Amino acid sequence: MLYHLMQYFGDAVPGSNVFNYITFRAGGAVMTAMIISFLIGPWMIDRLKMRQGKGQPIREDGPQSHLITKVGTPTMGGLLILVAVSLSTLLWGNLSNPYVWIVLLGTLSFGLIGFADDYSKIKGGHSAGVSGRVKLLIESIVALAIVLCLSSSMPASLSTSFAVPFFKDFLIDFGIWFFAFGGVFVIVGSSNAVNLTDGLDGLAIVPSMIAAASFGLIAYLVGNAIFADYLQIHYVPGTGELAIFIAALIGAGLGFLWFNAPPAMVFMGDTGSLAIGGALGSIAVATKHEIVLAIIGGLFVLEALSVIVQVASFKMTGKRVFAMAPLHHHFEQRGWAEPTIVIRFWIIAVILALIGLSTLKLR
Repeated sequence: MLYHLMQYFGDAVPGSNVFNYITFRAGGAVMTAMIISFLIGPWMIDRLKMRQGKGQPIREDGPQSHLITKVGTPTMGGLLILVAVSLSTLLWGNLSNPYVWIVLLGTLSFGLIGFADDYSKIKGGHSAGVSGRVKLLIESIVALAIVLCLSSSMPASLSTSFAVPFFKDFLIDFGIWFFAFGGVFVIVGSSNAVNLTDGLDGLAIVPSMIAAASFGLIAYLVGNAIFADYLQIHYVPGTGELAIFIAALIGAGLGFLWFNAPPAMVFMGDTGSLAIGGALGSIAVATKHEIVLAIIGGLFVLEALSVIVQVASFKMTGKRVFAMAPLHHHFEQRGWAEPTIVIRFWIIAVILALIGLSTLKLR
């Protein structure tokens, strides 16, 4: 909104030209989202506590310590993130840019799916929410719509292709199969991987911000013809504006972390984790860095793989590979303290992000 106001008034407002710079507006988006989170956080947490009563139902087959330490903590804290991200993006973003609307509405859609799941858990008083098959079907439909919209907004040469990191100008054109792979596998996979990681206080939000910051840089470079040419990465006009949305997501994440730091006052729930994962997947598709997402978001991949391996192993052999899945629960069962697991996983997320970013130059 501010961008369009400054465009309208032009020279009548001194210094209005700074709103033409994505970096300036990204800085404003970070601060705005963070301030919104700080301001409405206590009010929202109080309302969630009042409406939820006993808070988020704790899974009985999880670590038994959680039945004591985390009982009564409200969930749906992802609403705080979504409100802050939406308001900040609408305030600082270029609202004529299709990528901004596609990613924002896609994120809110995944947030709505997560909200329905959280609401079902609270209403039913148990950790089982919406049926997994139903949830996966709806997620796939939303993801497919996102990919179709993104593909129609980018150059035809890129719309159905995957860029391969470490290689210059190397594209794999999947044709019509790209929509299924890009939509279901990348976006839905990312959404559920973040969801599986959200099991300890502060565990999911910091790696999410690290991944978001990495893709904020990628979006800015991919959307800039000069930088894209210098780095020999694929230029996707307009994607630089996604840096505003990503900056808002980081600011909202920082504000949420204030209340989610151990011991958490609120959990993000599926409302937040599905939305954040969906956002990261959508941005990866928009910037043609789907494969790089698997590197930068490698922590989420490991968490998801641990569940897949555990389930497959138990069904085929009757034995479990891990003491408990997802992976962070395995280390809990091995005696690691929660803060130790969380901080070490943060370190892993930073290392993977640096490796992922190195692909921008190593070509």
